[in-house]
Amino acid sequence: MTPQTPRAEEHHIPSPGQHIVIIEDDEALGRSAAAHIGRWYGTVHRLPRPDDDTLRQQLEQHPVDAVAVVSRDDIVALRYALLAEHLKPGIRLVVTLFDRTVADEVSRTVPNCTVLSMTDAIVPSLLAGCLAPSYAALQPDGGGVVAVRREGGEATVEHLPGRALAADLPAHHRASPRAWLRSLGTSAKALVASLTALSVAFTVDIVLGVTVLHEHWSDSTWNAARALTTIGSSSAAEHGPAWYKVVSAVSMLVVLVLAAIFTASVVDRFTGHRMTSILGARSIPRRGHVVVVGLGQVGLRLSARLKDLGIKVVAVERNPQAACLPLARSLNIPVVLGRGGDRFLLERLSVRQARGLAAVGSDSLENMAVAVAARAVASDQRIILRAGSDEVTTDSQALFRIGAVCDFPRIVGAFVAASVLGVEPSSVFVAEGRTCALFPDGQVVDLATWDTRTEEPVRTN
Repeated sequence: MTPQTPRAEEHHIPSPGQHIVIIEDDEALGRSAAAHIGRWYGTVHRLPRPDDDTLRQQLEQHPVDAVAVVSRDDIVALRYALLAEHLKPGIRLVVTLFDRTVADEVSRTVPNCTVLSMTDAIVPSLLAGCLAPSYAALQPDGGGVVAVRREGGEATVEHLPGRALAADLPAHHRASPRAWLRSLGTSAKALVASLTALSVAFTVDIVLGVTVLHEHWSDSTWNAARALTTIGSSSAAEHGPAWYKVVSAVSMLVVLVLAAIFTASVVDRFTGHRMTSILGARSIPRRGHVVVVGLGQVGLRLSARLKDLGIKVVAVERNPQAACLPLARSLNIPVVLGRGGDRFLLERLSVRQARGLAAVGSDSLENMAVAVAARAVASDQRIILRAGSDEVTTDSQALFRIGAVCDFPRIVGAFVAASVLGVEPSSVFVAEGRTCALFPDGQVVDLATWDTRTEEPVRTN
C-alpha cells in the first residue's frame, strides 16, 4: 500500500471560455453538467432531444468547441454522436455509452470522440460505500485498486492489491445449513427436500433388507434401488413379517410421490431460466457478501466490479424482462427476482450477515424504500443508496439516517463536464461535501478550485 498526497501545483485545470453544446434526454444529468461547466467559466447550450434541423442550426451558426451527448439510451446517444460528427466533422465529442462493444467501435471509427460510461463514473463511490467507508472512492486499476481517502481537507491516494478488500472481511459467524436452505427458492427447496427424503428411504430399505430379510448387503441395495425406481421389490419380502409389509407398502407410496416431486423439480431446473443455482458460482452467498438491489446498468457494473475484487455478491431485480439479466447470467452473478424492499426477501438473502447493501435502482424513492426495509431487518448494516439532488432525499436524510447517499446527477454531471472541457478525470466522487476528481496520474482535485463565480455553488447532503 503506497500512500500519496497530491501537491496543489499539479492540479489539472480546464481551459476557460469554451463553448459547449449538451445534447440530452435526461434533464437532471444535463442540468448538472451544464451547471458545472457554467461555474468553470464555460458557455453552455442545452438541447433537450433536438431534431436534426435544430442541431444543424446550433452547430453551423454558433461557435462550438465541443459537444457532449448525455443519454441513458445507447441507441439515442449513438445516433446523436454520429449526427454531430456528420454536421461538424472533427469536433471534439464526448458521448455516454454503456455497451462496451459499441463504445470500442465508436472510439475506433471516430478518433475525435471520447466515450464515457456513466456507470464507471459512479461505481468508485459505490464501491467505497459498500466495502470501505473510510475511503471516498475505490477506483479499480488493472490488478489493483486506487483508493482515495479525504480527511480534514487533505486527499491521500493509496494503491491497494486487487484482493486486499476481499481479505479484509468483517467477523461473521459461520453460515449454517439452515441459512443455506433459506436462501433457496421454492423449486430448489423442493428438489433438495425430495432428494433428501428419497435418500433416507433408500437407506432405510437397505437396512431393513439386511436386518429383517437377512439379505446380503449387495442384494439388499439392488432390491432397494428397484423399489425406489418403482421397478419391483425383493422376492424375500413376500415371506417377511406383517409389520414389514405394512412399512414397505407405505414406503413405496411415499417414494412414488417423492419421485414425482423430484422429477418435476429437476425438469423445472433445466427448462426454466434460473438466475441462481443450488451450489456453485451462481449460488446465493450467505455471509461476507454485498446485496445489490436494482440490476440496471449501474447495478450490473457494480456487481461485476465486486466479483473482480473477490467479493461475493447477489443482485435483486424486480423486472423479469430486464435487459441486463442475460449479461448477469453470463458473468455468473446470482440474481433473485423480487422486490428489494420485501423484508422476507432480505432475510432470505442473509442481509444481517452481508458486508453491505447497495440500492442502486433508477428510482430514488424505491431506493429509499429498500434502504428503510434493510435498516429494519439489520439496524447496524452498511447501506448505500443511489439518489439525486432532490428535496425528498435531503428531507429524508434529515429525519433519520437511512444510509450513505451517492448523488448520481452530481457525480455524473461533474464527470461529463470535466471530460468535455478536455481534462478527462478517471472518476469523480463526493467527500466531506466537496466534489473531487481523481486523474489517471494519481492527482486528486477539489473541483471547487475551478469555480470562477463569486457565489457559493449549490450543495447537497
